[in-house]
Amino acid sequence: MPKFPSAVLAGLALVAGVLSGCSEDKTAGIEIGNPDIADKDTTDVGSPEGPVVVSGIPLTADFTVDYAELGTVVATKSLLKAAAEDEPVLLDSFALNLTEVRTYASYYKYMPEYDAVKGMRVWPNKVEDGEEELPLEDSSALLVSFTEETYVDDAFKNIDLLDGGYLKEIGVRFAPYVADDIYGRVLIDGEYVPFVYDLANFQSLQLRYHYSQIEIDSVNNKANLSVIFRAKQFVKGLDFSKANVSEDGVIYLDMKNNSYLWNKLNDRFVSCFQPLRYDYTNAAGADSTAYVKDIWNGIAASVGENTLINGNFKSPFTTNWILVTQYGGKADTSLVVENSGDRIMKVDVTAGGDSSFSVQLLQENVALIAGVKYQCVFTIWSDVADSITARIGSYTTFKTIGFSKHVYVGKTGQSVQIDFTPEVTDPFARFELNLGKKKRKFWIKEVKVLRQN
Repeated sequence: MPKFPSAVLAGLALVAGVLSGCSEDKTAGIEIGNPDIADKDTTDVGSPEGPVVVSGIPLTADFTVDYAELGTVVATKSLLKAAAEDEPVLLDSFALNLTEVRTYASYYKYMPEYDAVKGMRVWPNKVEDGEEELPLEDSSALLVSFTEETYVDDAFKNIDLLDGGYLKEIGVRFAPYVADDIYGRVLIDGEYVPFVYDLANFQSLQLRYHYSQIEIDSVNNKANLSVIFRAKQFVKGLDFSKANVSEDGVIYLDMKNNSYLWNKLNDRFVSCFQPLRYDYTNAAGADSTAYVKDIWNGIAASVGENTLINGNFKSPFTTNWILVTQYGGKADTSLVVENSGDRIMKVDVTAGGDSSFSVQLLQENVALIAGVKYQCVFTIWSDVADSITARIGSYTTFKTIGFSKHVYVGKTGQSVQIDFTPEVTDPFARFELNLGKKKRKFWIKEVKVLRQN
């Protein structure tokens, strides 16, 4: 289960009533989690660990430097630490050109030419349905200063996240400022020595932040992204006392001067922004991409934990689970509460449609690590004995990345257990129960994707 507190936007969830005995919640007819077709009058109390339902909240952003100790990777803007008198490094001038903001989301409505891999540009030149994405122009760049704590509001005033999708990530792309330098001071033998770090190694970089890293201000109806540079992480373990100091008393860090230290700083520069993942293009035109270990470890489940969210349906389940009906499939959902207090998801397939995936009960934010062993376990039964397809795939490519298995479902509760090892690392793998092709009812409980090692 993810350890980060998630940012749950007000949207289209459902309050599951407190029921006694074995009874059915009065919510039949409301498709789970599908913001395009769900009842607009339902109330969202949010789920403590659910995905963000994009629901008409504009975006703002701030850019700053944090001097907190390493390990404080989820600090919000209000928890940032200012520089102390004995900081090992002080950044005096640090600015980048912000060139683009993108959202990455999944949709259950028609989105012409939307590419889930590339995401959607929302600044500048937001692309509307059917429009072509205009090329970026240098004039569209916005200079942001991290040392002066830039807050971006007006430039983003036309960004509206009301697009009926589930937000996965927000990506911000930068190009180095024309000065190509970061100016600062490093503490050596009790004295601060000025340094200049050359950013010439980077042509551009994109930082992609997980939805749980987005701060929500429900009072003022805003979503804010804090892009924070971790100063201590930037210099940790590096010995500047052996650096060559120029005649003017400055430590120059570039390709020719103190190149060893320069390369070390280049290796960690992008990860110091603490996104979930990043990609950048270096001076030679080579592209690099990676996950940030600290952030990824906070999202992926630990050994023995359930990486699937709300598998026991005890939280308001509409923010976690999605019911998809397509290709002639029709279905309803409701919640059954047993005398023991256990909750059961009931799916009433009223029209099976053309294939098994005509009706899908799914969850998309299953964080999987390539090469790690997992075990998928759930209990299921039906009023019509027949097979279904259980699967874990990618929401961006729809390819199977975990497993795809036909499961025979009887009329009495049976536990299904599937062991698998994913082929790729994916923070948003899609767990699917494909329930279509035949008219019938299903009861599902205690769904888990357990990390084994």
